[in-house]
Amino acid sequence: MGVCGFLRAQPGGALLSVRLQPRASRNEIAGAVGGELKIKVTAPPVDAAANQALLELLAEKLDCPRGRIELVRGHRSRHKILKLHGLDVEDALERLQTGPGLA
Repeated sequence: MGVCGFLRAQPGGALLSVRLQPRASRNEIAGAVGGELKIKVTAPPVDAAANQALLELLAEKLDCPRGRIELVRGHRSRHKILKLHGLDVEDALERLQTGPGLA
């Protein structure tokens, strides 16, 4: 088990549980809510635009290529599971906490 509820260790990386809020006023990581990380994006939940915005925001925040973040479950749901390839739980948590968001 990881150091927080929304990140879990996985062979080859970590699993991130996300609750996505589309059509927000700005793209941001809002913080932990229960066992999920709440993330807000401005994109609407149409034609996978919100999923794409989520992946781009996480790639920027985690300072890793977009291809290392895989949407595993929740393509049409607000509740999503993402695999962070090549990042362990501690490294991912540290990167997520830098700047505004979880700090």
